[in-house]
Amino acid sequence: MQWDNAINAYLQHIEVERRLSPHTCSNYRRDLQQAADFFLKQELADVFAINPHDVRFYSNYQHRKGLSSKSLQRKLSSLRQLYHYFVQQRLTDSNPAIDIKPPKGERRLPKVMDADQLQHLLNVQAESWIEYRDKAMIELLYSSGLRLAELASLNIDDIDFQQKQVLVTGKGNKQRLLPIGRLAITALNNWITARHDLLHGNGVDALFIGKRQQRLSHRSIQLRLEKWGTQQHSNQRLHPHLLRHSFASHLLESSSDLRSVQELLGHEDISTTQIYTHLDFQHLAKTYDKAHPRAHKRKK
Repeated sequence: MQWDNAINAYLQHIEVERRLSPHTCSNYRRDLQQAADFFLKQELADVFAINPHDVRFYSNYQHRKGLSSKSLQRKLSSLRQLYHYFVQQRLTDSNPAIDIKPPKGERRLPKVMDADQLQHLLNVQAESWIEYRDKAMIELLYSSGLRLAELASLNIDDIDFQQKQVLVTGKGNKQRLLPIGRLAITALNNWITARHDLLHGNGVDALFIGKRQQRLSHRSIQLRLEKWGTQQHSNQRLHPHLLRHSFASHLLESSSDLRSVQELLGHEDISTTQIYTHLDFQHLAKTYDKAHPRAHKRKK
């Protein structure tokens, strides 16, 4: 089977049968096309002619180009899933990518903002409908730990103001119900009032919209947060994942309940959530170094 036919067949499968999101399908297409381009240059036009040595050679080539371990893992996972599909279809009996692992890279801890920084960021009186909207987005991201895509896809009916909850559709179209903090509810109420005046009675489902009364794109949300951070003289670039990381770190720091934080974040694997325990340990280590009489250096 030729690479183009194989990739198209697999994409048809994940789009129609597995119903993965367009964003996920696009990532699969990009990763698989990169692999196909590489193998075609090696004169390996038949998908089923690839062996583990070829996949390892591809992985090493990408590594030499400077690709991170995490990115390599994703590309190899795409290949494994491709061949897994064809094994299930009984078109081949081997998966050449099954045992190939990328070189281990240094695990970078996510950046977070401390509570004082966030208070400075959010202790701002909104004056225009745009500011009411942007503040509501920031408050909700930090209050409930949403991903960018989850925030962008919210409809107004997903917010339960009485129960102070939001229904979120996460990765794999899995839904979870999350609590909303008091200040985030206030910010959302202010935005809903401004939103009503902006719409003039027009029915629009999207919770966060722009001046053209259309759902905000991912990029628009990112740009609005960056602008807010710049205006408030934040020493870090403000973006949705920074607020999600801060949410998780602060919650874990206060509760030490890793399983609950996993559920709130929508992580399938608890090892993904465990990275925040390293952040928490860093915080504790700094406190120890400052406070313990035997930890800090004696002043001369």
